[in-house]
Amino acid sequence: MFDAVVVEPEKPAESAVIWLHGLGASGADFESSIALLGINEQSIRFIFPNAPAIPVTVNGGIVMPGWYDITDVDIARTIDVDGIRKSADRVDNIIKAQIEAGIAPHNILLVGFSQGGAVALYAGVRSSCGLGGVLALSTYWVGDQDRDLLLGQNPMNLPIEIHHGTLDPVVPYALGEAAFESLQSLGYPVTFQAYSMPHSVMPEQLRAIGIWMALILNSDSPTRSKE
Repeated sequence: MFDAVVVEPEKPAESAVIWLHGLGASGADFESSIALLGINEQSIRFIFPNAPAIPVTVNGGIVMPGWYDITDVDIARTIDVDGIRKSADRVDNIIKAQIEAGIAPHNILLVGFSQGGAVALYAGVRSSCGLGGVLALSTYWVGDQDRDLLLGQNPMNLPIEIHHGTLDPVVPYALGEAAFESLQSLGYPVTFQAYSMPHSVMPEQLRAIGIWMALILNSDSPTRSKE
């Protein structure tokens, strides 16, 4: 499916989580995280797309999996919005395929780490499908550099959660805070969680992600009693 690692549930899929990896990684990177979420995944399809191999300017033009090019380490750099649009188009196609397979849009979540998080935020905000929510991990908001970006739905209908490490040496913590402020100013119901960690994910965070998913997808987690 669209060059992705797909983990099918035990029961017919009623919801889908589309999870985008970071620069230089692969769709397999977060597959093992499913077991740490603490969520009842019996009817959740997890889709971990693989980014295409592209030359990355900041890494000397070395070809590696990436959702878009990075030209400079400077946090004030011009972002490759065209590349992000192309990756967001691919996410749109995956969303469309899930809807055509019978999954309601409000049961589709976008999750992304680092580069993948930037694409997840961008794709989620411009989507008119009525997605269930977006989770952005250790990333930043790129929409401010796209003058043509149109919000796909009423912002109040799309919950967004942002996680960021206070010790992140790759994507500074300030960029996570700036993303929170920018999206909040656009009217989105945004929540922010800080973790004492570098550019990574941690077990405590994964449990929090599972709770977030369970609340939106009306599934079971350790904090919810079975109905």
